[in-house]
Amino acid sequence: MTIRVLLADDQALLRSAFKVLVDSEPDMEVVGEAADGAQALDLARAERPDVVLMDIRMPGTDGLAATRAITADPELSAVRIVMLTTFEVDEYVVQSLRAGASGFLGKGAEPEELLGAIRIAHAGEALLSPAATKGLIATFLAQGGGLEPATGDRPYSERLAALTAREREVLVLVGGGLSNDEIAERLDVSPLTVKTHVNRTMAKLGARDRAQLVVTAYESGLVRPRVE
Repeated sequence: MTIRVLLADDQALLRSAFKVLVDSEPDMEVVGEAADGAQALDLARAERPDVVLMDIRMPGTDGLAATRAITADPELSAVRIVMLTTFEVDEYVVQSLRAGASGFLGKGAEPEELLGAIRIAHAGEALLSPAATKGLIATFLAQGGGLEPATGDRPYSERLAALTAREREVLVLVGGGLSNDEIAERLDVSPLTVKTHVNRTMAKLGARDRAQLVVTAYESGLVRPRVE
């Protein structure tokens, strides 16, 4: 199966470099290029890519607004978004994860890391760069950047009350950056059982994917950033 990739970045040179890299892989192809968020949204609706590499900071409609629009469109529910950033800690990354992005990646990442990120996001089974994402969220929240639930959302206490004790335990471990295999080993259960718990937790919390579970775990206070 070929992974269809959409590139969204205002730097033409960077898009060209990404295109050459992606198209060099036998299981990937670039199906469109956008210079801003509005173009990315239009192309996402026209091409239905599997993965969008989305720059956060673009003129006009930025990557955050485009991500919200894509993830809010039921017809684009299968599209996965990987945010691209030049900043190690960026408040927009956290907001993008809440909006439904599958993860983030620095623009200076190695080619193998970028290609791996696309495949991981496409598979939808694991949070992209869990340790890095956990670190970003922890640092941001430690700086006082905690986010309140969006308007109309049920309070965290109410949503968490719907979880079983095991699902809360799994949520804490997901928030800690552990993979399904690592959680299975920690709880002495099978990875398939962990996946079932993760899927049920996402359904109960209304999370689009695993990335949003990490954000919820931090914002609800179930997981707290360690102060070194």
